[in-house]
Amino acid sequence: MSSPAPAVSLSTPPLSDPASHPRRWWLLAVLALAQLMVVLDGTIVNIALPKAQIALAMSDGDRTWVVTIYALAFGSLLLLGGRIADYWGRKRSFLVGMAGFALASMIGGLADTTTQLLISRGLQGAFAALLAPASLAILTITFPGGKDRIKAFAVYGAIGGGGAAVGLVLGGVLTEFTSWNWCLLVNVPIALVAILAAIPLMHESRAHGNTRYDLPGVILIVAGLASLVYGFSQAENGWGRVETIGFLALGVVLLVAFVIVEARATNPLLPLRVVTDRVRGGAFLVSLLTGASLLGGLFFLTLYFQIVLGYSPLRSGLASLPMTATIMVCATALSGILPKVGVRLPLTIGPVIAAAGLAWLSFVTVQDDYVLRVLPGVILLGIGLAAIFVPLQNVALAGIDAHDAGVASAAVSATQQIGGSIGTALFTALYTAAISSYLSSNPATPTVQLDAFVSGYSVAFLWAAGLILLAAPISFFMIKHSKADLVGAPEIVHLG
Repeated sequence: MSSPAPAVSLSTPPLSDPASHPRRWWLLAVLALAQLMVVLDGTIVNIALPKAQIALAMSDGDRTWVVTIYALAFGSLLLLGGRIADYWGRKRSFLVGMAGFALASMIGGLADTTTQLLISRGLQGAFAALLAPASLAILTITFPGGKDRIKAFAVYGAIGGGGAAVGLVLGGVLTEFTSWNWCLLVNVPIALVAILAAIPLMHESRAHGNTRYDLPGVILIVAGLASLVYGFSQAENGWGRVETIGFLALGVVLLVAFVIVEARATNPLLPLRVVTDRVRGGAFLVSLLTGASLLGGLFFLTLYFQIVLGYSPLRSGLASLPMTATIMVCATALSGILPKVGVRLPLTIGPVIAAAGLAWLSFVTVQDDYVLRVLPGVILLGIGLAAIFVPLQNVALAGIDAHDAGVASAAVSATQQIGGSIGTALFTALYTAAISSYLSSNPATPTVQLDAFVSGYSVAFLWAAGLILLAAPISFFMIKHSKADLVGAPEIVHLG
């Protein structure tokens, strides 16, 4: 069982109670804004993809990579970003990450070739890998325990779950009334506001002691995850191909080598103590499965709205809004009852409800019957995601030593982003196979192509439901936090 989170010593005289720091809730607002920008950027481009694909003469494969490369760069570099935040300084990392993210977004928004867009998306992911762990680490040390910690993590978790849907809505508005380019350019003013607010609100903090970087670990984890995701992306051309099997096998070998290196390193990139705790390890697995199902599922829901139902970008975004509203309402309610019921119950029930929502979506048709075919599914998905995200990060970061705050925060985000990257690639392969199978067994008619698309979407939704359902037994058997552990340590933290 995880021990209470320790007090964090920073460079300037401490305050005995963080409640006496009148601006920490304003700081939470800044951190929430950063979290929203990072999360929604995983989906805001989804809405714009059909128009961007036409404008840049993009292939279907490149269209998928616009989503995948962001998640891949983000997820594979997160552990390094977490260590940089720990050693270099969390405030400094936050500011540099935010500025770099804005610059990369500007490059993408002004792109006039597919190559430029893909490069900008990769850069966005790289800077997000520095920004996200710094943000979550600052949140962790600012709210080390007490009921305020639960409220703070509930806000942060709700944004993590609802931000993806917010991205669809915002992307729809921007694409409808401006152009697809503004789905990237919008990050520039958001980042500017966050930077100007963060400078006076944030205090610098960093880890002490051994701060040497684990370069072999960095190389192995980045190469391993890249190989794994690329292998899944090639599966749409056939699971038995040498290229598919080779990259998947190489990814597994490199990740095993990473674990061996980390076990022997004097100052590992990812200390195994962070992931070998049963409760925390269970939380990471739940995060991985949820990321795969959420990001992969929403990708195909967006395509279904625009390609099959013919929705405009704005209408497509609004069609996802009930999920966001459901997450926000349920997150508010859960933050109040979580200290009473603990985390095991919502983390077990949440995946079941989310899986039911995705399974419902697998019954979509070529007919525009949103209220019957789509709305119940997105509402169920919202309820389930709220039950997962509100307690998830709190559980994953309970008892983390201050030295490892950044890398542990990175590990939480990395599991979700890598899950999303793998999920998108895997579901794309299954979707492509389902379309090919349908077309080969049905006579050519004007409506067969749309029917084939729907067949592919149904398969993707069912697999997403199956993946997130696996999180339920993991939560039940591995996550056994007591209510006292959830509340955490007394509200004592040293602030600069």
